[in-house]
Amino acid sequence: MTDSVALDPVDLEILRLLQNDARTTYRDLAAAVGVAPSTCLDRVARLRRSGVILGHELRLDPARLGRGLEALLLVQVRPHRRELIDPFVERIRGLPESRALFHLTGPDDYLVHVAVTGTADLQRLVLDEFTSRREVARVETRLIFQQWECGPLLPPS
Repeated sequence: MTDSVALDPVDLEILRLLQNDARTTYRDLAAAVGVAPSTCLDRVARLRRSGVILGHELRLDPARLGRGLEALLLVQVRPHRRELIDPFVERIRGLPESRALFHLTGPDDYLVHVAVTGTADLQRLVLDEFTSRREVARVETRLIFQQWECGPLLPPS
C-alpha cells in the first residue's frame, strides 16, 4: 500500500479546485487559496512529484461520439492464473469500447465498463471479445441507465 502524503488546508483546497476544473490558471488558483502564484505553482509541482496528482483528463460524452449505450460487464475468468489474466487484461484494455477495467474480489474477477453504439454492438462485443476467449467462464451484463460524477476525492478527515 502506498503511503499517504501530508497535506495542509491550502493543498486540500488546491486539489478540490483542480478536481472541479483542471483548467484553472495558477493565477486564479493562487487567488482562490490565498497564496502567491509562484507558491501555488510550487505546491502543485510538489503534489505531482509526490504522486498525489496523477495527471489531467479530458472527459468525453460517449453518446455524442456515437456510443450511447454503456454497460458494466461482470467477468469470471477460469482458471484465475497470471499467464491467462495478463493477456486478458491487455486485450480488454486495448478495446475501443472499454472505458474502465477493475480487478475484483468475490465470485466475479473483473468489472468492465464499456460504451457501445447499441444493443447489437454490445452483443457482438460480449460474444466476440469476451465469451469467445477460453479463459472467460462467464459474463453478466448490466446496462447503465444513468451515472453521476461525485465530489472531489480528498483524504479522510
